[in-house]
Amino acid sequence: MAASTDSDLDISASIAGILSEEHSPEHLQVLKKFTAALRDKEYRDAVEEEAFSSLLKVLSRLRDELLAVSCDDQDLRSVALQLQLTAECFRAQRNACVQSTRNQSLLRKLGFIDVSLKHMSFLQTTESRDGIFEPLRCGIQFLGNMSVGNQTCKDDIWHQSFPNLLLQLLSVDDEKAVSYASMVLHTCLDEAKVEELSDPQNIHLALKVMELCRTQPDLDWTVLIATQYFLKSSALVESMYSGMSHHERVTLLELLSAQLQEEDSEECGIPSNVARFLATSFQEGCGAVLTLATGSASSDEVLQEALTVISLLDVLCEMTSDHRQFMFLQDHPDLLGTTVELLRQVHAIGKASKNIFSAAQSFSFSGDGDPASQSPVISFKAHLIRLIGNLCYSNTDNQNKDLLRTQGQPRTGNECERSGRHPPHPGQLQHRQQQPIYQPVGHLYHQEPPRTQHAEPGADRRPGTPRHRGLLGTQGVGLPGGGARWKLAAQNCEERLLKRPQRSSQERGGARPTSRFSCEVFV
Repeated sequence: MAASTDSDLDISASIAGILSEEHSPEHLQVLKKFTAALRDKEYRDAVEEEAFSSLLKVLSRLRDELLAVSCDDQDLRSVALQLQLTAECFRAQRNACVQSTRNQSLLRKLGFIDVSLKHMSFLQTTESRDGIFEPLRCGIQFLGNMSVGNQTCKDDIWHQSFPNLLLQLLSVDDEKAVSYASMVLHTCLDEAKVEELSDPQNIHLALKVMELCRTQPDLDWTVLIATQYFLKSSALVESMYSGMSHHERVTLLELLSAQLQEEDSEECGIPSNVARFLATSFQEGCGAVLTLATGSASSDEVLQEALTVISLLDVLCEMTSDHRQFMFLQDHPDLLGTTVELLRQVHAIGKASKNIFSAAQSFSFSGDGDPASQSPVISFKAHLIRLIGNLCYSNTDNQNKDLLRTQGQPRTGNECERSGRHPPHPGQLQHRQQQPIYQPVGHLYHQEPPRTQHAEPGADRRPGTPRHRGLLGTQGVGLPGGGARWKLAAQNCEERLLKRPQRSSQERGGARPTSRFSCEVFV
């Protein structure tokens, strides 16, 4: 123990000596020695406050020197040693916080959070990119370790960095720095902080997270932020949706759909107000999909708006399939009527001329150059029928509505006409005689559902088979392959989320994210 104390005193004195000398490579070695010593838990728990005080003074001096260079319009490459010293200070701070509430509280009391945040704010705004990413990454890692398991530190970091600095760190042109910043944001978030994000002056931070979900799909932390926090706040979902482009809305809706499809998601955490908002949004904007039948579909904005409607329909189908908490949508004002009317219009447009809604669409998913096989509306009418059936399931009032008799008369078999290039698929709908959709069509809908359909979802499911998704689940729409899901974008967040948990740690290149930078601390 005496040897440890002597070593502690030597390192403390060496760090203090840096303040009275010109920077040199020897100073870097002193800091590296301190960083390495902090890997040992016994040393970490016994290090004196004086050593941390000297380290804070070194960090403050380095910041002042870098600021002076920046004010003189000198290139930061001329202070490469200072940048290396800054990175090593952050590493020492990072290691000091590992599994040590004592050191977290001590560093907070000394003012490390404030000085470090100011230092990082300066680094990420400098025009020169040479050498800044290393200290920036280490500084963000320090914030991550500082916040883990310490609510007081979380609150301090949040109040001093929200929203501007967090937004700046998420916008840095360095993938690792963005990943670490996402981890810090995820660690600091709670229900109250999520509500702060919904304010108009703060919404840009939430929108940045959603942008990263779309542009950096392999960044796990942003997807976790969206699914574990954002989607559980109706106020935030509505604020984000209103401030998004149609392309960004598709990403949000894909994440919602993926969350709904998670296994054992009886309570998926999505509020009922989100379902009501999406149903209203579908009703207000569903007419945009009709533009796909005209030449205006060549406009990217028009196409994206139509894809948003298709994504909304997909989410509503999921919400009304095997999710009892959303069955109140059966009584949502005019939702059934709007869906039936849209089906009638789509059917009429498809019959009026040769267009994307015409019955002679091929259901080939081979992707061998046939444009029809790659169209996102290839089963749009089938999804409309699916939603209508789900809204009528076990709901006598909806089943007996006149609108089903007077408007819902499309020939369902026509929508499912198969291509001559492909043999009939088992379960494929084939039209025999025209009949209203409220009558049985391929056993997709029954006025009096059999008793077996009231069994618990998945009760009779064999291991390894897909869970039944309600009365009009994806396995019974009559499409080749059992009803393939939409392929709305080249990088589909839903597909990634559903596939990622099945990959091994080796395939992912490491373990799933945890609440601590444990993999970084001792490197």
